[in-house]
Amino acid sequence: MTHCLRVGVGGPVGSGKTALLKQLCLALREHYDIAVVTNDIYTREDADFLLKHDALESDRILGVETGGCPHTAIREDASMNLAAIDELQSRHPGLELVMVESGGDNLSATFSPELSDLTIYVIDVSAGDKIPRKGGPGITKSDLLIINKIDIAEQVHASLEVMERDARKMRGERPFVFANLYDGVGLETIVDFMLERGMLPERRPKHVGQAAGADAAPSA
Repeated sequence: MTHCLRVGVGGPVGSGKTALLKQLCLALREHYDIAVVTNDIYTREDADFLLKHDALESDRILGVETGGCPHTAIREDASMNLAAIDELQSRHPGLELVMVESGGDNLSATFSPELSDLTIYVIDVSAGDKIPRKGGPGITKSDLLIINKIDIAEQVHASLEVMERDARKMRGERPFVFANLYDGVGLETIVDFMLERGMLPERRPKHVGQAAGADAAPSA
């Protein structure tokens, strides 16, 4: 079975992981053969959200019920997620990209290398501008860090300047992106990163007047 690109998407509960997956599916589904695996402890709520919003056809979304600590299912014992990927590849032999969303996790969660070729970690400003400097593998080691919900920064008294400074300090040369995923701000930059780092061919038509990611270019 041909290996397809596997992108792990992690982050705390409510940070915007599922919103990111929805936007990525809508942006990529016409140009690439893609699928999604979601992880929840006792429900398939995230998978149902994607189905409700017609992100992908139902046979391209699999919800995994981990039944316990969600960190284990993406790290120490990734067997359920690997089986889900195998199932999706059996359904769609030409699959090019599978995105695996972790259950809501803390800053110490990481993906097993056998499960993820690229990792994206999502945090948001509502948790406070101190989050980047708290560190943890999700903040410091992910291939791309997304700082989401920048549209409400002023309301929650979070300084984007402080978050940018601390993200640079904690991540070194690794990139990060400011985003408002609900409205698609920063999405184009995230997609470009995935395609380039994942070595997928560019098949999308040229975007005319695309401003969504223009002010959210990856920083390092």
